[in-house]
Amino acid sequence: MRFPLLIAAAALAATPALAGVPCGGSFSTFISNMKAEAVVRGHTKASVNRFFASARHDPRTIKADRAQGIFRMDFLEFSGRVISEYRMNFGRLYSRELDGVFDRIEREYGVSRGVLLAFWALETDFGQVQGDFNTLNSLLTLSHDCRRPELFEPQVFAALELFERGDFDPATTIGAWAGEIGMVQMLPEDILTNGVDGDGDGRVSLKTSRADALMSGASMLRKLGWRPNQPWMQEVTVPANLNWAETGLTTTKKVSQWARLGISARAGALGPPSMQASVLLPMGRKGPAFLVYPNFSTYFEWNKSFVYVTSAAYFATRLEGAQVYAKGNPDPALTDAQMKALQTKLQRRGHDVGKIDGILGAKTRAAVQAEQIRLGLPADAWPTLALLGKL
Repeated sequence: MRFPLLIAAAALAATPALAGVPCGGSFSTFISNMKAEAVVRGHTKASVNRFFASARHDPRTIKADRAQGIFRMDFLEFSGRVISEYRMNFGRLYSRELDGVFDRIEREYGVSRGVLLAFWALETDFGQVQGDFNTLNSLLTLSHDCRRPELFEPQVFAALELFERGDFDPATTIGAWAGEIGMVQMLPEDILTNGVDGDGDGRVSLKTSRADALMSGASMLRKLGWRPNQPWMQEVTVPANLNWAETGLTTTKKVSQWARLGISARAGALGPPSMQASVLLPMGRKGPAFLVYPNFSTYFEWNKSFVYVTSAAYFATRLEGAQVYAKGNPDPALTDAQMKALQTKLQRRGHDVGKIDGILGAKTRAAVQAEQIRLGLPADAWPTLALLGKL
């Protein structure tokens, strides 16, 4: 089972939609405009015609884009589902089998092996499920669709560059519905910028070379801001009298300050005393608790889903020896309908919660915490029926 990126890293840095390539309207007209723009960018007509020869609109891509319900799960449900015994066992196996590759990655990029193993597992089950969507058709379909054309149009022209290098076949290259390719699911712009020939064969082959895929993923993480050889997350225990309003990703303190407030590592020692960190309570004060460090924010440059990011970061710690989290006894998660009702009430009170979609994302969490503070409730950013009732 694959869990596609909501917004991949390269898309975040994409240039604005080109004025000469309007979205919507006739798909054939859109393709004609894209071909004309490609020629303006310096590509030959012959190359452009070959690249776009097999272009087709893909309704299946649109359906997949509209159906990302997996991210409506809470952290305990999602992490419990994706961090399976199978993935743990194969993660340990590949850590040993590819020890030389991971040693090189850690030496050259400072990215810990658990981080890459977790992404590799969650994205494609260690390369076994890389997607069956024609990449060019998905990118063109999403560029033609007027929801986020500015994210996908640049990927089409990046794929054209890969095509001219001999590294992309428009008719046969397949991957995820959002245009990501290979074992760690990278967009064409990512591949152009961060592709690494890890196995030394003179090509960057993210679909077939584990060394290429893992080293390219590490290169991308470094470019996104990963701090070499620093921690990203660890499980902690928190005192019952902690000021819950100071939890969450918007509040940072030195590790030494958190320690003085009673935060302690569940196993081992906390990170460097002078390092900044935040207390993360993905299920509220009654559920698991984590101290997250600056590298944790880099995860959001890879994927914008809070539950995906938190699960991927935790999975990485497990692959490096951390124990299973203490589940605690959190208040039940709201249903989809209740969450949408909560978001509607928060929006009416002036909070920016983004789209009313039933997903507990960063904006909804911030709004929940603000209302908990206003109402004198424990401000742990976890929405409950009690809060919904008071609103």
